[in-house]
Amino acid sequence: MFSGIIERVASVSRADHGTGGLNCRIETGFAGLELGESIAVNGVCLTVVSFDAVGVADFYASPETLARTNLSTIVMGSKVNLERAVSLNTRLSGHLVQGHVDGMATLAEVIADEGSWRLFFDVPDSLARYCVEKGSIAFNGISLTINSLAALGNGQSRIGITIIPHTWEHTNLHAARPGDAINVEVDVMAKYVERLCLPYLKP
Repeated sequence: MFSGIIERVASVSRADHGTGGLNCRIETGFAGLELGESIAVNGVCLTVVSFDAVGVADFYASPETLARTNLSTIVMGSKVNLERAVSLNTRLSGHLVQGHVDGMATLAEVIADEGSWRLFFDVPDSLARYCVEKGSIAFNGISLTINSLAALGNGQSRIGITIIPHTWEHTNLHAARPGDAINVEVDVMAKYVERLCLPYLKP
């Protein structure tokens, strides 16, 4: 489980897409890594399969993960957002993020706004149904607040968020460009509520 508070942006030093999945090496810089621990990479929960004393770690992403996330686009030199799993005594500064990416959004527009930045993402309606204004969402693993939500009428909805300077500088969203694929995880609580209500809905 994660909180969506990015700890650092790290470089990918190896990305091997030749095995059906992805074997990658990331210079995490994290001390005290443990074999098998979970780290969110662009919001995707991945397992540390090997590491060294300075925090260079190897990960594997399955074909299923690559089909649903933007990890399929990473290459050597890519910058990725990283967060280690929360502990029971961690302050939950963001919201509950599982690291189970629901799909991909497309960055539609970036607007500089007096020191902050307004970003707009086009999200499939199948995911937008779980979103509400002032609710939580994770883009590339970053816990963010939904400022606006509007249906586009083409099976997509446009979600607007605001990025403060700290988040802009300390995540990889500052390098994203319109048209880029961005990982999105909706609030898991909304999905649970829908599931629990299904038996009570009229056919």
